[in-house]
Amino acid sequence: MNKLYLTGIVTLFAAIAVVFAFFPRSTFSELEKRELATFPPFTADSLASGEFTAAVSSWFSDSEPYRDRLMSVSMAFKRWIAVSAGDDGITFHAADGDLPVAAEAVDTVDVLAEANRDIKEYTNRLTADEKAKIAHNGILVIGGEGHARALMAYGGSADGGVPFANAVNRYSRELGGKVRVYCMVIPTAIEFYCPEEAKSRIRSQRATINNIFAHLDSTVTAVDVYTILGEHAGEDIYLRTDHHWAPLGAYYAARKFAAVAGVPFRGLDAYDRHVIHGFVGTMYGYSRDIAVKNSPEDFVYYVPNAVEYTTSHINYSLDKQLNITGESHPFKGEYFMKFKDGSGAAYCTFMGSDAKIVKVETSTANGRRVLVMKDSFGNAIPSNLFYSFEQVHVIDYRYFNKNVKKYVTDNGITDVLFANNTFVAFNPATASAYLSFLKQ
Repeated sequence: MNKLYLTGIVTLFAAIAVVFAFFPRSTFSELEKRELATFPPFTADSLASGEFTAAVSSWFSDSEPYRDRLMSVSMAFKRWIAVSAGDDGITFHAADGDLPVAAEAVDTVDVLAEANRDIKEYTNRLTADEKAKIAHNGILVIGGEGHARALMAYGGSADGGVPFANAVNRYSRELGGKVRVYCMVIPTAIEFYCPEEAKSRIRSQRATINNIFAHLDSTVTAVDVYTILGEHAGEDIYLRTDHHWAPLGAYYAARKFAAVAGVPFRGLDAYDRHVIHGFVGTMYGYSRDIAVKNSPEDFVYYVPNAVEYTTSHINYSLDKQLNITGESHPFKGEYFMKFKDGSGAAYCTFMGSDAKIVKVETSTANGRRVLVMKDSFGNAIPSNLFYSFEQVHVIDYRYFNKNVKKYVTDNGITDVLFANNTFVAFNPATASAYLSFLKQ
């Protein structure tokens, strides 16, 4: 018996060694949504310093054959050994640690009453009674396989976001009153779908958004999309398996912005509905929870069909630290990229990536030209504005190497919309990036 057991162990390790040594290496992880490490170039200096051997080791472990399949097996095993946390129904995975308990939100009602920008609280009647578990990276997973929803916990304070508000105010002052400036802060899915049993472990995005709005100058127009998203939370306005919202959520947000800006807007009957089936987004990789992988969803997006438009791109080249190293000449291209069913990159349908400047010229001849300054949540907004503005310009807060005041003047921009999710707006680095655009 011992001999048979030993033979089995030796055979197993030999098979693993053969797979790792001779089978094709993985080059891209669909689960992690990234390119995997490549074999490093050899130099005598890198060998002498130890960098070469360290890079080889990293390549060997990062590009293992069947990487995604092995990770999926690991996730399934982790779910099997998960342990209960007690009567509250929240489950903790054995190897993943806990999510910090959020501090109580600071009350900002008095300040908001003066600013008249107080967003009312949302009451969750959809998933309030769901059971929850906390997976890898503190991701909250609710629902069972086939309909699981992964939620990223928010930890920002109620008094945060002031640098962001100040940066938006600075734009309003620097642009000299000739350009309308709007501030849209987009809540993420956990604000609407967090079960009651897990509420003590997150903080309120509404409180942060209210604080940002309270610190905006009177010359800046706040765009409350929190309320309209709450009104439509029973629809597919957020993706279950991705950290982004769904295109339908962006549509409702754009509708609110158009109303505030006083521009035309068209209903969904003026769009063609497209579906990418079998979509599983970034939250599978973040959570490492097999239930998320086994809950594919439809990625539904809408293409305007009653307006003419042409799209031009300037693409940025980036180094490994994501610094801009060069840029392309402007070129005509598509706004909507095509992805096959099952593609985890479906959210890149809009413009293809973030590291670029996009300009869309439409047949809406009303003299209004909008510049959307955004993070990746903002990618899904501009196509809903083709009926509203004669030009739609899009830049990302992480990638822009020009002077924004000159860009606004050169392109005759009439409206500037800051469209950022709460996580990004809370981060002081975002404000610093936006302020740098005014000086560079």
